[in-house]
Amino acid sequence: MATKRGKKAGHRLRGDVASEGLAFGPTFALRDAAKMPKAVSSTPNKEKRALKRAIREARAEIEQLIEQSPGHDGENVLAVQLAILGDKKLIEPALARVADGAPAWAAWNQTVATGERRSPAGGPKGYVGEYAAARDSDTRDLRARVSRILAGEGAEIVPYGAIVIADDIAPSTYLETDWSLSGGIALFGGSPTSHISMLARAQGVPMLVGLDRAETTDGTPALLDAERGELILNASADELRKFKTRSIRASEKTGRDAMYLPGPALTPNGTRIRVGLNMVSSIELDHVDPTHCDGIGLVRTEYLFQRGRGLPNEKTQFAVYEQIVEWAAARPVTFRTLDAGGDKPITGLSPENEANPFLGVRGIRLALRSPTVLRMQFRAILRAAALGPVRIMLPMVSVPEEITAAREILDKARDDLSRRKVRYGEADLGMMVEVPAAAIAIDEFDCDFYSIGTNDLIQYTMAVSRDARSLEALTKPDATPLRRLIEAVIRHGRETGREVSLCGDMGGDPRHIGMLLDMGLTNLSVSPAALARTKATIALHEGGEDQKI
Repeated sequence: MATKRGKKAGHRLRGDVASEGLAFGPTFALRDAAKMPKAVSSTPNKEKRALKRAIREARAEIEQLIEQSPGHDGENVLAVQLAILGDKKLIEPALARVADGAPAWAAWNQTVATGERRSPAGGPKGYVGEYAAARDSDTRDLRARVSRILAGEGAEIVPYGAIVIADDIAPSTYLETDWSLSGGIALFGGSPTSHISMLARAQGVPMLVGLDRAETTDGTPALLDAERGELILNASADELRKFKTRSIRASEKTGRDAMYLPGPALTPNGTRIRVGLNMVSSIELDHVDPTHCDGIGLVRTEYLFQRGRGLPNEKTQFAVYEQIVEWAAARPVTFRTLDAGGDKPITGLSPENEANPFLGVRGIRLALRSPTVLRMQFRAILRAAALGPVRIMLPMVSVPEEITAAREILDKARDDLSRRKVRYGEADLGMMVEVPAAAIAIDEFDCDFYSIGTNDLIQYTMAVSRDARSLEALTKPDATPLRRLIEAVIRHGRETGREVSLCGDMGGDPRHIGMLLDMGLTNLSVSPAALARTKATIALHEGGEDQKI
């Protein structure tokens, strides 16, 4: 429950940045579905008809919204909801509760809430995964939509330019809102990997998640700083003036950075730096010109495994991979194999009730325990490799034997396709360097390329969780232990002629790009939103005399 706060001038709430940007405007609190007016109950037969009618109307609303959504953003997000809303395993238990005498609204909410609680958290309480939370957002959206229709309530309209405050924002609410006149989102819950976060990043809507709890009233003046990670309520005149000045400068800088998008990324001394993209879903590619990047350095395929109600088959995976390779237009695409476990549990695959899933069966460890699943994913990726240059990257590699075991499964995947006479291509096999043990003994890992994942490398090196705000001082990317590990991997790559890239958040942070270039790194992979500023930072970087590139 939120804590009651007074209208203290300049009151700051901290949060995690899901989509960078600055916005200021009045707050607008979304309605809590649980607090909506309850429909008046009647006989079981009437309640049954009311629930079926509400579900039909909800489907019609979603179908109309899909037609109105630009491009396939809405289709990708809302098609999942249509599938859920047509699931008999969800509808039939609700109708059974109605038959037993429960009001339609109560039967619906109880059924959906039960389904949400049964969603796997990948471990004991406290280890709820971001990806599981992202998927449950769709279910909560449907829960609220049907409840609203049963109660006779109209759709909620977000005012132009408002800072939306809520526990979470439904995908449909986001798509129904006009963000062209600025505005932003500040969520007490939420996830940087949710559908909404991806859409916000693609469309440049500032967004914070995991915000400090506080109650606000609609219309409270707010400054949303999705760069420093804070929401300022009732800012003083001086704070507002400074914020507006930053907004103007940020807008001007964005314009200047965009000038570097069309050409190759070059340092002032003419060194070519390859800049690829990190992506979770093709949604993030809708607003990116493929000619502005050097391919895709990281496709997080686990998102695909989290979208449906079961593990996707080879055909489903290939359809997605094919779309990405075709978008890249002959530029290399690096698919990271299923990186499940930790904060990204997969239903029916991840171990349940691990004491510490972050140090448990995750990444390549989990994949090797499910060779059939990995083999199927390899087949789908190899098929995509027939359409353009493709590479395969293994996550959370800790010992050389994991590379050997994965190669054997990859060989079997090739044999499968050959026997079926299915067209496929070849793909280099590389590894993520995100476990300190791998970075320390990098010369023992025989693979075609390396990609440094600084997000996990930092937390494992310093024994600090990425979301431990009180220990932020220990997670500085330029700390000596981390620098030494990164330098060791880059040096090994240079000595053996193998490519080394960096795909962690550090690679898209202007504060650290210069340091990485001076170490000799020539390959970066960043989020689509960071592409322009990364290329601009590279173009303006003056390396020292000891620069190794």
